[in-house]
Amino acid sequence: MIVQIHTDSNIESSEGLKAQVESLVESALGRFGDRVSRVQVHLGDENSSSKAGGNDKRCMIEARLDGRPPVAVTQQAPTLEQAMDGAAEKLERSISSMLERLRDR
Repeated sequence: MIVQIHTDSNIESSEGLKAQVESLVESALGRFGDRVSRVQVHLGDENSSSKAGGNDKRCMIEARLDGRPPVAVTQQAPTLEQAMDGAAEKLERSISSMLERLRDR
């Protein structure tokens, strides 16, 4: 599974952030590893660092499954970690639900 991380100009991309995102993706999607070919994670700060705001951190995760259309989810939260955790949980539920529906057919 390939994990690609994209940040906007307001989020500093560091090795620590990359390791955190890769670990989060692996823990959320590891059980689907044979079906997921690529995961793109987009991190952003909607209001930039100069403005304070409630849910201004955004995490969008898109997973590409073999033979299926991509699955994408977005989560906004006060912190980047909360946004990433929320998006990972949403994506795990979405993929699990989709694969269960396919299996039931």
